[in-house]
Amino acid sequence: MPEFGKVVVFGVGLIGGSFALALKEAGAVEEIVGFGRTPVTLRVAQEIGVIDRAGINPAHEIGDADIVLVATPVAQMPDIFARIAPYLGPHTIVTDGGSTKGDVVAEARAAFAERIGQFVPAHPIAGAENSGPSAARWDLYQGKKVVVTPLPENGDEALDRVKRAWSVCGADIYELAPEAHDRVFAAVSHLPHLLSFALVHDLAVRDDAEVFFTFAASGFRDFTRIAASHPEMWRDICLANREALLVELDSYRAQLDELRLALAGNDGERLEEIFGIARQARREWAGGR
Repeated sequence: MPEFGKVVVFGVGLIGGSFALALKEAGAVEEIVGFGRTPVTLRVAQEIGVIDRAGINPAHEIGDADIVLVATPVAQMPDIFARIAPYLGPHTIVTDGGSTKGDVVAEARAAFAERIGQFVPAHPIAGAENSGPSAARWDLYQGKKVVVTPLPENGDEALDRVKRAWSVCGADIYELAPEAHDRVFAAVSHLPHLLSFALVHDLAVRDDAEVFFTFAASGFRDFTRIAASHPEMWRDICLANREALLVELDSYRAQLDELRLALAGNDGERLEEIFGIARQARREWAGGR
């Protein structure tokens, strides 16, 4: 018998759709019900086997669900939490796939109130530039990290169910406090996206932009790959985690100022020192990747 009965997914694109396909591939779920913003998206998701059927009314689908995954942009989550809160069954566990946690937890507390223990926040670290149901892959989470950020109100059963679902998808599970999560990911995820968007935008609005893009090669391609990510989603992430992101942006600006000072002063020794430290750290980090 499958480990999970009904799983409801809000947002059947890359993150939610891949979660659904992975559970299906593992034979771990009886039924996947999908909710989305447009009938077209849900129809495509059903036609390609991401979901078994489209949900119409949360009142009819939430109460008997084992797991509800909210895998939408974070700005859409408050409305979804409010819609499903009245219909939570006694054994329904809600989780999310948001890239920020402090704001999501605050909205969940407002919506679920005394039932906040049934919400287990999580963040799968397995994004890609593409979106929509057709981007979903059953193996997206194989060997990837999922960070669970438990709340004090979460019981062992709720926490174990969410961890188990992601484990079945092939992910490696880690834990962080919500505040620590947002501080870490401001530096290693949100800032890199901001920088990548900024560089491509800088070139794109120049009068001779075509010349630059004509000669851009692999280094530019590698650095700017994530600038092809979903603008709405990354707008929401940056705003949701703006305090931690501003700290990291200021730190990076200070680093750029130091590089500029070294260049202006023809200080090759300092440039080489900075490059060497960065090279060593990058190689050590990438050793097992």
